[in-house]
Amino acid sequence: MIEVISGLPDQVIGIEAKGKVTRSDYESVIIPLVEKKLRSYKKINFLYYIGDKFSGMEADAMWEDAKVGFSNLRAWNKIAVVSNVDWIRKAVKLFEFVIPGHVKVFANDQLSEALIWVSE
Repeated sequence: MIEVISGLPDQVIGIEAKGKVTRSDYESVIIPLVEKKLRSYKKINFLYYIGDKFSGMEADAMWEDAKVGFSNLRAWNKIAVVSNVDWIRKAVKLFEFVIPGHVKVFANDQLSEALIWVSE
């Protein structure tokens, strides 16, 4: 499940993954949010918080994640991924070189720091 993090600057999308993330989460929450922001901004910032309530991600959701990222390559200004999940941290670092914006990985206890960075 994906929940939107409120109270962020208008050009920032913040989401929190809880439980199992599905393809439907991308189709009903993330993709519409990205499309809406891109109607108002050429570049957007994105915070993806994958905290302790996260239990996994369906393969279809991983594919949707890649599609969102790669179909909007020039739209990303800053991407902050907050997680203690080792494979997610490694995957982000592996692919950050193909994303034109700035990408940073934060540990869960650095959520406040990530929120500040992505909001600047």
